[in-house]
Amino acid sequence: MELDSALTTPRTPPRNLFPLTWVSLSGNLILAYQSLGVVYGDLSTSPLYVYTSTLIGNLEDHQNEEAIFGACSLIFWTLTLIPLCKYVFILLAADDNGEGGTFALYSLLCRHANFSLLPNQQASDEELSAYRYGPSTHSNVSLLKRFLEKQKRPRTGLLIVVLFGASMVIGDGVLTSAIAVMSSLPGLQYSGKKLTKGALLLLACVILISLFALQHIGTHKVAFMFAPIVMLWLISIFCVGLYNIIHWNPKVVSAIYPYYIIKFFRETGRDGWISLGGILLSITGTEAMYADLGHFTAVSIRLAFVFAIYPCLVVQYMGQAAFLSRNLHSIPNSFFESIPDPIFWPIFVVATLSAVVGSQATITATFSVIKQCQALGCFPRVKIVHTSKHIYGQIYIPEINWMLMILTLSITIGFQDTTLIGNAYGLATATLMFITTFLVVLVITFVWQKSIWISGMFLLFFGIIEGAYLSAALMKVPQGGWVPLVLSFIFMMIMYIWHYGMRLKYNFDMHNKVPLQWLLGLGPSLGIVRVPGIGLIYTELATGIPAIFSHFVTNLPAFHKVLVFICVKSVPVPYVSSDERFVVGRVCPRPYRMYRCIVRYGYKDIQRDDGDFENQLIQSLAEFIHMEAGEPEFCSSEGPFDGKMMVTRSSSIQSGSTIIATEIEDCSESSSVQSSKSSALLSLRSVYDDENPPVRKQHIRFHLPANRIMDSAIQEELMDLIVAKEAGFAYIMGHSYVKARRSSSCFKKFVIDVGYTFLRKNCRGPSVDLNIPHINLIEVGMIYYV
Repeated sequence: MELDSALTTPRTPPRNLFPLTWVSLSGNLILAYQSLGVVYGDLSTSPLYVYTSTLIGNLEDHQNEEAIFGACSLIFWTLTLIPLCKYVFILLAADDNGEGGTFALYSLLCRHANFSLLPNQQASDEELSAYRYGPSTHSNVSLLKRFLEKQKRPRTGLLIVVLFGASMVIGDGVLTSAIAVMSSLPGLQYSGKKLTKGALLLLACVILISLFALQHIGTHKVAFMFAPIVMLWLISIFCVGLYNIIHWNPKVVSAIYPYYIIKFFRETGRDGWISLGGILLSITGTEAMYADLGHFTAVSIRLAFVFAIYPCLVVQYMGQAAFLSRNLHSIPNSFFESIPDPIFWPIFVVATLSAVVGSQATITATFSVIKQCQALGCFPRVKIVHTSKHIYGQIYIPEINWMLMILTLSITIGFQDTTLIGNAYGLATATLMFITTFLVVLVITFVWQKSIWISGMFLLFFGIIEGAYLSAALMKVPQGGWVPLVLSFIFMMIMYIWHYGMRLKYNFDMHNKVPLQWLLGLGPSLGIVRVPGIGLIYTELATGIPAIFSHFVTNLPAFHKVLVFICVKSVPVPYVSSDERFVVGRVCPRPYRMYRCIVRYGYKDIQRDDGDFENQLIQSLAEFIHMEAGEPEFCSSEGPFDGKMMVTRSSSIQSGSTIIATEIEDCSESSSVQSSKSSALLSLRSVYDDENPPVRKQHIRFHLPANRIMDSAIQEELMDLIVAKEAGFAYIMGHSYVKARRSSSCFKKFVIDVGYTFLRKNCRGPSVDLNIPHINLIEVGMIYYV
């Protein structure tokens, strides 16, 4: 690998890689095939329990052919209007640079309108290419936008809605696994020796544990493992459904006419309306089509649904309705009893495997949502394992995985009934779809900049449909529907408490910044000894000098010759190009050798521990020094910071006009250990472990070009930077403790002193999250009274 490409080549994520052309159709077909095992497992296994959940209970007095045809008509039009029309044709177009989900919609709104409450969100974001959009062309939209931007309460309400939607996705991940596995096992009762209820429960628990134990291998391997199962399942249910239509009652095809829906409600009345909670289960898993968009492409997901999922499900539901219209006594176990005897056991095996696969979609979506929440400061730091070196977005979160497993086992053991679990699952699905519709209306208005009338028609049409399902699901809160509400409330409280504590901490830093005049009064030496090396001071502030810096200056006898204030910043875009990642500026005049660097990551970006960050930082600082000298072609922007802030682009680094990088073999001690020997300050903290042998690795060394004439002051500053880099890096972070003031209310004291403190102590430390080497880490304790 050439050095320039190793240092500067942007890692462009595979977002919507394949536009729909004949050349790329094969690529989309492969992704469509893989999506069967990840996205559509849950949706395709819904025939296992829909008719049973719908027709048992309130409709026990209305079990006749007309009611079954009405239920079939409701299922057909629900599949057509919501998954097909809303998600496939509309919602998949509302992607955030190829990413989907609740937070993708929220990030679109935060960029196109100032709706964000997240701290440190607005600094220097306008330079991102993903932020470029035109002004609103509708005066009503502009007035509404300005009103919402000025009012804090609507923006707070929007964040709460988004967090509640994200919490519902997590609840879906728990309930999907439970109902999918539990609904696939009743077929065992057809064996010669019937299993007891306890044995079925034990088998379900074993299957669930095995499912969650497989997650660590990654989405890519799981997709190739599960996709053939779902493909075989779709072929099976299509053939069985077609057989049942022809053999039992071909008239069921007429159920597509909406007349049967009207007749259904006319005969069943209030009982029919409550049974909509069972009909809703036919579209569970639909949200995964949008939430898992980042793993595939919109075209591949559309191809899979239109040509495989939709026709197979429609034929299967019609086939079950045809069978039940002639066998009303089979309603309690409609799916398995509708299977012809000669092929019962093969389909039972496929059904059980498919039920396990059905859980994968929501588990994958849960991992994606947790990472997005964490990146935007709304979830405690957890370990995120990237299971693929080539495909972005394929992640595994061990803590969340085992937590989901424990909750799923608790639900399975606690309820032991698919009807009760179905009630809970239906409410979670209806709530999440309604929240998505609300956010899409805002996207249509503020992002797509359509007329309020168009967004109003969208809200009215889909809001009425989903509102009817939501109202029916709410009626079943006492019969298991309370589970997703409790789970969502718990997770939403965790998210909001963490976000609230982080926001108060950030506000404290903003109001306690070190005055620049005080620092300038100390002179270039800062009143202490400046030793060789580079000190990276991590702070959440994009402007000003953090309070922890005054602790160093007043309490330590020495400090590094080059100081860089690092602000790692998550922005509301899925990915930030390497060309736009670093924004560099000065904190003090040139003799101080103090800089500021804002490092921007999207909520889907991977912060790799590949040792390349320091080299990119040095190149960015060198480019900034060169750009600041007055060459206009390099100047990018000026921001409201301590001085001029510039975006250093990889294209300018590749030219090698500022400094030259050479690659050498370094088989001695690591550069971090060498830096500790050359830095008087780091020797206080760094200790070399003789038990760990030296590791051979590539070392990058910088030097000035010999044939380039430059100003002596610039040359001196670049040489100081190169010498400091060879001396090594130190990483300085604040070890903060957040406490509520004595004058705070009892509620605030409980939230901060108990809730936030508990979350902070039990999550990953910021140094671990940022992949900072512990051997070069210096932490300063601080107490924040908020």
